[in-house]
Formats: sequence, structure tokens, C-alpha cells
Amino acid sequence: MPLSNDEKKHLRRMGHNLNPVVTVAGNGVSEGVLAEIERALSDHELIKVKFAIGDREAKKLAMDEVCSKTGAELAQTIGHIGLFYRKAEKPNPKLSNLLR
Repeated sequence: MPLSNDEKKHLRRMGHNLNPVVTVAGNGVSEGVLAEIERALSDHELIKVKFAIGDREAKKLAMDEVCSKTGAELAQTIGHIGLFYRKAEKPNPKLSNLLR
């Protein structure tokens, strides 16, 4: 279900001080990168991913691929950084960026 504008605004506010936890580089969205993004989304629910890809279209395709393969929503993009959100079934209060 797509996020509303108010939900995106709230997530952007919460994600402002986060640092990227995963970097997608020249090899694109590989299985190892997807596994790390899955783990980070399960633990933290709200993460930043850096896309070190030069072409704007390739960057957009990579962000769409991450969304489709992980079930995450893209809350914001600024430059090379994407802010992704996926609600956890049982969030861990010590790890979740939303509950801290």
C-alpha cells in the first residue's frame, strides 16, 4: 500500500539524521546487496541506501528494483541517497529507527 504524503513527511523527518547502511555500486543490485538490504529493513524498518551509480536512469532503475524485490517503499530520494521503509512484523525496540 503506497505511503500517504503525511506518512512520507514523517519518515523523511525521522530519516534526516540516519547514515546510509548499504552502498550500491558498479555491480548494481546483486544478491549480496539485496540480502544486506533485507537484513537492514528487518532490523531497522527505515534505512538509507547510497547509490554510487553515475547515470540518473540507472540509479532510478536500481531504486525501483530494490523496492520491487524487498517490498519496501521509497520515501525520499536526494542525490545518490534513497530512504526506504518497510514495516516489520515484530519490530525490535532496540534496533528500529522508528521506535527509538
